[in-house]
Amino acid sequence: MRSAAILAGGRATRFGGRDKSALVVEGRPIVERQLAELSAVADDIMIVGAGADGARRLQPSEQLRLVADVVPGCGPLGGLHAALTEMRSDRVFVVACDMPYVDGRFAGDAAVVVPQTDRGYHPLCAVYTRACLEPVAARLAERRLALRDLFAEVPTRIVTPAEMSRFGAPSRLLANVNTPDEYAGLDAFKSHKL
Repeated sequence: MRSAAILAGGRATRFGGRDKSALVVEGRPIVERQLAELSAVADDIMIVGAGADGARRLQPSEQLRLVADVVPGCGPLGGLHAALTEMRSDRVFVVACDMPYVDGRFAGDAAVVVPQTDRGYHPLCAVYTRACLEPVAARLAERRLALRDLFAEVPTRIVTPAEMSRFGAPSRLLANVNTPDEYAGLDAFKSHKL
């Protein structure tokens, strides 16, 4: 069994509080695009922080579960903790709910497999193993919520832009929607095929 988690619990303050998972990209809501992609590589899919409107419209099933944060109000680290706690496998592919072009084919044998570009790490498009649960729980207890700092504590394999390019343009694969301007800018990716 393989697990995947879509983190959908953020407040989207830079986007006026809108549910980014429900934004339509190329004719489909982002969450539907992600579910189609992730269902090809995972048989256990969680939407974590399932208070988002887009997630509420989805019907839970054998493959799809709506999961609340175990420790609410802790941002992406809290979402990762819930995914690690609830996953049905030994590793979970974690993505942010605002990434319309995510590709589920990342893999590796480290505790964390994370893309890194000139913009830095991309921890919300990464694979985490059960070995991360204890360090994540300790960070939450100490209110050290910066997810990127976890990589110094656990074995981490970096996915380079050259490796990602086998699946498509890294800028497209890692595109996310934090602001209305970034949402409008997604039009530039329409001509890029995976």
